[in-house]
Amino acid sequence: MKLSQLPTPCYVVDEALIEKNLRILQGVMERTGAKILLAQKAFSLYALYPLIGTYLNGATASGLYEARLCAEEMVKPLAEQGRALENHIFSPAYKEREFEQILSCCDHIVFNSWRQVEKFASRAKAAGKSIGLRVNPECSTQEGHAIYDPCASGSRLGVTAENFRAGLEQLPVLDGLHFHTLCEQDSDDLERTLDAVEEKFGGYLSRMKWINFGGGHHITRENYDIHRLERCIRRMREKYGLEVYLEPGEAVALNAGFLVTTVLETLYNGMDIA
Repeated sequence: MKLSQLPTPCYVVDEALIEKNLRILQGVMERTGAKILLAQKAFSLYALYPLIGTYLNGATASGLYEARLCAEEMVKPLAEQGRALENHIFSPAYKEREFEQILSCCDHIVFNSWRQVEKFASRAKAAGKSIGLRVNPECSTQEGHAIYDPCASGSRLGVTAENFRAGLEQLPVLDGLHFHTLCEQDSDDLERTLDAVEEKFGGYLSRMKWINFGGGHHITRENYDIHRLERCIRRMREKYGLEVYLEPGEAVALNAGFLVTTVLETLYNGMDIA
């Protein structure tokens, strides 16, 4: 394919650069035993799902249609090749009319409140699903982007330590805890967040099977501190015996795409303008 022959404007994704990112993520998994999932809300070019599924452990969805996309375009094709992948989902609240479909295609279901656990978890457990609860460590690491900060005051995302304690009678139904507080950040912010998670929820971690670090990890960016990330993963695995999940989205496709354009006209107004 020659870029000069493409209709413009269009986006071109370089498969070789995607695979370069996937190899970096695969290295983290091999060295630590962590499982890494594609966050589809950041990258859902499903023509590449079979390739992504050969490197990663599956994908995570933010709703029914992303969950179906993973099931149909990644899990099913790779299952036919003998590779078993996972399909995770998190939503602030689930719709009753969609929940049976979610049960049919997802194996890990993460809830955002004890009320949602009470409403849906027994059905999910009966269907053999792994159940998680999103927590809010109340540890903001983002500067100047409160609208994107799940730990900002008044956030609707995740259960705070105070509200977590209020629902402890439902704790036995949980298999894992999930947090997502980062956005295009390095592993020093993850480490700081993990300190807060341990401070507020550490007493419950030994009763869990897994912990999910969420997304926002810029793992494939140049100069990202992968060694610190791997220390954070080993810390949870060795201290609490937990399986560790990460859900990067942008890191899968970072710097692997190009916007191809055609210049239709030029002019000059103190500078050359296209």
